[in-house]
Amino acid sequence: MKTNIAVFFGGRSVEHEISVISAIQAINAFNKDKFNIIPIYITKQGKWFTGPQLLELSNYKDMNRLTEQCEEVFMRPEYGDYNLYKTHTGLFSKKNPVVAELHAVLPVLHGTNGEDGIFEGLLETIGIPFAGCNTLSSANGMDKITMKMILKEEGIPVVDYVWFTDKEWGRKREDIISRIESKLRYPVIVKPANLGSSVGIGKAADREELIARIDNAEKFSQRIIVERMIENLKEINCSVLGDADDNEASVCEEPIKTGDFLSYEDKYMGGSKTDHGMQNSDKRNPAEIPSSQSEEIQRLARETFRVLSCHGVSRIDVMIDEADGKIYVNEINTIPGSLSYYLWEASGISFESLMDRLIQLAFKRKRETELKTFSYDANIFNMGGGVKGAKGAKGIKR
Repeated sequence: MKTNIAVFFGGRSVEHEISVISAIQAINAFNKDKFNIIPIYITKQGKWFTGPQLLELSNYKDMNRLTEQCEEVFMRPEYGDYNLYKTHTGLFSKKNPVVAELHAVLPVLHGTNGEDGIFEGLLETIGIPFAGCNTLSSANGMDKITMKMILKEEGIPVVDYVWFTDKEWGRKREDIISRIESKLRYPVIVKPANLGSSVGIGKAADREELIARIDNAEKFSQRIIVERMIENLKEINCSVLGDADDNEASVCEEPIKTGDFLSYEDKYMGGSKTDHGMQNSDKRNPAEIPSSQSEEIQRLARETFRVLSCHGVSRIDVMIDEADGKIYVNEINTIPGSLSYYLWEASGISFESLMDRLIQLAFKRKRETELKTFSYDANIFNMGGGVKGAKGAKGIKR
């Protein structure tokens, strides 16, 4: 019997279109003799649809027409219910409301409301096996501020930074500017804290540019991070596959940027190319760096993956300061563009094998999770004196 895998993609995110591309690549890579793939597209409004029409990339040019041809679906947030249901069955319909019984889920949702733990929380509530990071590691990995705090505490090198909220920026602008100028100096990089794909990121070489870049970044996020900019910069990416206790690192790649940092166009459109997807960006794969440097980057990538308790496949982006050779972890992508398959192909693992490994990891985590204790059989309501008063066991505060 084939294993039914639901691949979720799209979503309420500025990285919506890139998610569609990554998901179709992943779906095409699965061994169809072993897996039955159910594509589930989440619109920018948050509705779920399934249907074979979702497998053709050209259909997304007219998303309204596409969804009209598909079946709107949902899952119940009930533990153990792995069914995918039709949203509309008709008042007197006798048709089976179940579209499919799912066995596992592969989320290919980039950015907010998908890669940040929100969707993973739903999957954990249902209890269905799923590939990739859990709620906690997804949330920590997505937020650049939280991620850097954790890594710094564990001795993993990150560049100096200042962070603040959009409301603080409105109330204490001068104080924040002074803090940035005294701690970091110019130039700096301004980023929304919880977005990927270089969305909302900008360089600031003076105070005027700093204000403009922060004003732009706060359109995308409630939390802003400003980082010291490495001027003699070389960016290197490395993927990690496995779980926090047992993982391996891919070869390293050097993406080619057209400006001071990698832009959305550099990452997904190859600078000026018309092809789309992370695999089509300009890069040197493997990176042309000394083996000692490559090994250190792989070590830092695996340590980042471990410290954040990651699972499945992630991509860790690091920065080399060519002025002194120091290496800093920039960020982790817990659901990387194209699932970093091109890095694993260069490491000797095919895209099909990568998909197979991800599903195996999903089932392995489910088995291990079920060995843990989540509740006791005892019912305190049947035990004498278990509840005292209308306020509960703790009684009334005085």
